Amino acid sequence: MHSVFFEPAGTGTFVATPATAGPWSAQAQHGGPPSALAARALELHEPDEGQRLARVAVDILRPVPLGKITVRTRTVRPGRRVALLEAVLEADDQEVIHARGWRIAIPDGQVPAAGTGPAPPPIPDEQPPSGFRGAYQAGYLAAIDFRFAPGSGFSTLGPAIVWGRPKIPLIPDEEPSPMCRALLLADSGSGVSATLDPLAFLFINVDLTVILPRDPAGEWLLLDAVTTIGDNGTGLAETTLSDAGGPCGTALQTLLVAPR
Repeated sequence: MHSVFFEPAGTGTFVATPATAGPWSAQAQHGGPPSALAARALELHEPDEGQRLARVAVDILRPVPLGKITVRTRTVRPGRRVALLEAVLEADDQEVIHARGWRIAIPDGQVPAAGTGPAPPPIPDEQPPSGFRGAYQAGYLAAIDFRFAPGSGFSTLGPAIVWGRPKIPLIPDEEPSPMCRALLLADSGSGVSATLDPLAFLFINVDLTVILPRDPAGEWLLLDAVTTIGDNGTGLAETTLSDAGGPCGTALQTLLVAPR
């Protein structure tokens, strides 16, 4: 396994390592690492200590190849209370990822928390490697420590409850932010909750939206995911994100579904 997902290669430039490879191809990245890289760029762009990145919406324009990635960012809508930022990732002279993030002002006074939800299940003991049928196993799937709750698993179709944490950093010698970690893992919601046999059907997400009312604490993130598929080839994966203290966010993915 490679030691990081991305190696820096100059200002705004990175090299995606084999650890980013997704389950469908050894030559194309899983959506999680480049989405997390985009969030990192949003957080570093004209930072404001009085605001927090609360929502990131990622559109995956085409398969993201391994190798050189460039990132550029801009402020779409500046503001004291809310600000909208944009990051664009390019590879092989093509735009591959568009990401927009809302930064929300942190209030001076206390705001009471609401809708915190029940405590999540305990983290299970270490489990065997991924059993995702027909998947490329040596990239992203090997770089994430998945721990499924009883009754869930890559070999079990339907809703899933699974803890996850990255085994390697996003960038060398850098602790990922809560939003980066959430995006890195939340893109797996559609995979862990697959309702169709991946050997018979293709299901690829074209986007990923993560909203965090509060920042998740710790390295572990719980995905409580369910996928719904219509008979016209469109699917929706909905994932509740939790840390050890309870629910902390939501992730949504729109899916292209087709027979192989």
